[in-house]
Amino acid sequence: MEHKGYKEILYMKTIIYAHPFPGSFNHEILNRLSNSFSKNDEEFELIDLYSDGFDPILSKKDLATYSQGKIDDKLVKKYQRKIACSDELVFIFPIWWHNLPAMLKGFFDKTMLNGFAYDESNGWQGLLTYIKRATVITTSTVTKEHLENNCGNPIQNVFIDRTLVDLGIDQKTVHWIHFGKVNTTTDEDREQFLNDLPSLYAQQFIK
Repeated sequence: MEHKGYKEILYMKTIIYAHPFPGSFNHEILNRLSNSFSKNDEEFELIDLYSDGFDPILSKKDLATYSQGKIDDKLVKKYQRKIACSDELVFIFPIWWHNLPAMLKGFFDKTMLNGFAYDESNGWQGLLTYIKRATVITTSTVTKEHLENNCGNPIQNVFIDRTLVDLGIDQKTVHWIHFGKVNTTTDEDREQFLNDLPSLYAQQFIK
């Protein structure tokens, strides 16, 4: 299998993580899941947007070659390489103002380029069809039910059913795990979620 300039696909997971604080609950989610993957000898790469110092802003210079699918950003090229060598993506991020963090939105703006993530030469075609599974792990001050019923369900309706689908990822293969009331929940509830996380992640593989 080949993907535009990449001769070898290694079939692994890539974790895309977006939270600035290393003491956050999101960071502990990242640690627990990474440790679980390592324990089970599951290969993975990490894209840590804040730690990498990724610049999410599209500049005037970026836009000059954007339509050609080119951006002069070494991190973008590095991220594209990791994604192209994967068959699974895992997103870990907080929901702020009912949506993705600006850092993660900028990641899509700058990394998912024409010719890499999609082709519009003959109508729209998502090119990440080699991604066979995606897991979305979110935290918020509100419950999943509140997001679904009172906020327009932005993660499912926009991020999963539109953004990921437009990239060529089948929404039926996307598994969304959410931890709500992160600001008021007990330490015991947090620990229980972290302990359950490997099995919650694995549920998507059970048919």
